[in-house]
Amino acid sequence: MIVRPAVFAALVLSLAAGAAHAVEFKSVGAAPAILYDAPSERGRKVFIAPRSMPVEVVLTYGEWAKVRDISGDLSWVESKGLTPKRYVVVNVASAKVRASADAAGAIVLTADKGVLFELAEPVASGWVKVRHRDGQVGYVRATEIWGE
Repeated sequence: MIVRPAVFAALVLSLAAGAAHAVEFKSVGAAPAILYDAPSERGRKVFIAPRSMPVEVVLTYGEWAKVRDISGDLSWVESKGLTPKRYVVVNVASAKVRASADAAGAIVLTADKGVLFELAEPVASGWVKVRHRDGQVGYVRATEIWGE
């Protein structure tokens, strides 16, 4: 069978488009979750994820989810240990949370690397509305957090 280059290119593009998917983030639920190296409680325990830790869901397999953490490490967690409630974590040395989604907005607070925020509103124009556990709300640059 001879495949013409144009037909082959169209086939490759259609397969690539079907493989593309949106990134799905979730967070560890109210209780810490054990992360394993395989989708089984018999797998090696690699980490205990604290509550509210954001993770990227890469794959679901039965009652298990393969997740990526902020450092890029992959592991498995029981899906029941995750919640759709979204949290994000600061990934820069010092993030300025502002009163408005604008670099000129008043600074509400400054957050160090690793500080956890609840996602109040998704990205809009490069800014994310976040809520700190003490109730303070503001906007942070999407490039300064992970988990959105």
